[in-house]
Amino acid sequence: SRQGFACQCSPAGCSAIAMVRTWALLCASLQASALAKDFFTLPKLPYEYDALEPHFDAETMRLHHGKHHAAYVNGLNKAIAEAKDEKLVKAAGKGDALALAEFQAKAPSFGTAARNFGGGHYNHALFWVNFVSPSAANPMTLQPSEELTVALEDKFTSLEGCLKAIVSEARKRFGSGWVWLGVKPDGSLAVTTTANQDNPLMEGLGYEVEKMIPILGLDLWEHAYYLKYRNDRETYLNSILSAVNWGKVSRNYEKYAKLGKPVPPTPTGGGYAMEL
Repeated sequence: SRQGFACQCSPAGCSAIAMVRTWALLCASLQASALAKDFFTLPKLPYEYDALEPHFDAETMRLHHGKHHAAYVNGLNKAIAEAKDEKLVKAAGKGDALALAEFQAKAPSFGTAARNFGGGHYNHALFWVNFVSPSAANPMTLQPSEELTVALEDKFTSLEGCLKAIVSEARKRFGSGWVWLGVKPDGSLAVTTTANQDNPLMEGLGYEVEKMIPILGLDLWEHAYYLKYRNDRETYLNSILSAVNWGKVSRNYEKYAKLGKPVPPTPTGGGYAMEL
């Protein structure tokens, strides 16, 4: 019977079988590790969690960055690993900020998870680096560059006109989403909104969005403001617009968007202590 079965092979044969099994387990483990690779990582903030007070409270920042943004990064890594799609892995590239920016256009074509988590990671990464602490604000961060000022005045008459357009457009977005300032294919500036974690870089969204390369994006999800502002999204927007790092946004415009390139979400050019 099977209960009384005993191996009839020689000690050498048993040793060889055990070795094959060990190698098989090792290979399976290595394959699983490769599939579980963290293609993308949660970027560090270029300031402390309480640095943007009074516009953002520290508790919201901890939850928003450490929990919500982290969940998008983890979800994107899981989506890439579980898809076992060489094209998706190739699109993830080196997993750096430039690869993340370039990933956006094709994200919807890789499925819902890549779209939601990939957009969520990029949108938040760009969101963080476009703010400056009130204590660190200076003439460079408080006003757009001459070049961006010309573009803003051409489209919105003034910076103030641009800010009003952003708030006005955000009012039209029902539910969760983002409001964006960006550069259209004809080189002019525009403001638009997207739903959920979509952004204007994505192709094939299935609804009408002003095509543009974003230079500034503001989070309209309740988790971004509810602890401090409750359901008053407009007050939240008007407050955080006072914390925008216009030096950084100007660089996004001049070095990338104006040239037709998606903006990699790094703190470079923002005057922060941490530069990449």
